[in-house]
Amino acid sequence: MSVNPRLNRLFAQNGKCLQVALDHGIANEPSTLPGMENMKQVVSTVAAANPDAIILTLGQAHWLQDLAQKPKPALVLRADAMNVYTVPTPKQVFCKVIDDVVEQAMALDAAAIVVNLLWEPDLPDLHRQCTENVLHLKPQCERHGMPLIVEPLVMIPDGQGGYKINPDIRKTVALARQAVEFGADIVKADIAENLHQYHLVVEAASPRPLLPRGGARVPDQEILTRTYTLLQQGASGIVYGRNVYQHPHPERMVRACQAMVHEGATVAQAMAILE
Repeated sequence: MSVNPRLNRLFAQNGKCLQVALDHGIANEPSTLPGMENMKQVVSTVAAANPDAIILTLGQAHWLQDLAQKPKPALVLRADAMNVYTVPTPKQVFCKVIDDVVEQAMALDAAAIVVNLLWEPDLPDLHRQCTENVLHLKPQCERHGMPLIVEPLVMIPDGQGGYKINPDIRKTVALARQAVEFGADIVKADIAENLHQYHLVVEAASPRPLLPRGGARVPDQEILTRTYTLLQQGASGIVYGRNVYQHPHPERMVRACQAMVHEGATVAQAMAILE
């Protein structure tokens, strides 16, 4: 079954997509929760600004799908649970696919599912688990026409008991390419330390759309400048979480990002929307 009908729900006519990630609670890390204590409120606020999609977990997806709003963002369902983001990182890490997640995504009228492809040099078994997860989900997604978003993330120890982004862009390029080799319909990847090299990651994911993720909350000028640069480097949109739901005005941040993604707004024009 073709994935195109659902992909068309995610991507606008310009081939771009803005997703807001609100799935952080599944990682069991307290530092990501401020700003999303009341999920009914945050989902309603973000949905009112009408991004192309919102990423939610199985237990929180109903807040979006119960809204009577028309039009409203498409649902992207988080397909796995993991403990690698907790600080300090547990001695035994895992990334487990939710049982029958493709069928559950269809029942929720999701437009796609998203699953991790994690690489950390001292945790080889974690990459094995993620590889098995992706390869297990791919044929199920094909049968049901469900787009598979693969999230290749390359991490290194941060010296404080946790992990951080590996600044070596060659590692991100290789893992993004592996995601495509596994059959990803969309690749959601970390940014590069040098944003002007991000076209290398975009090229590695080609012909699949590449959506950079946002990471930790940063100042408005920084995130909007980053967004502009990533789009200029060929990214097919963005996926932001904490930079939206931890913002004092999440709806304004969504609209500012929408203007950049879909209307070609400059940083100054996007800042004007925020202000």
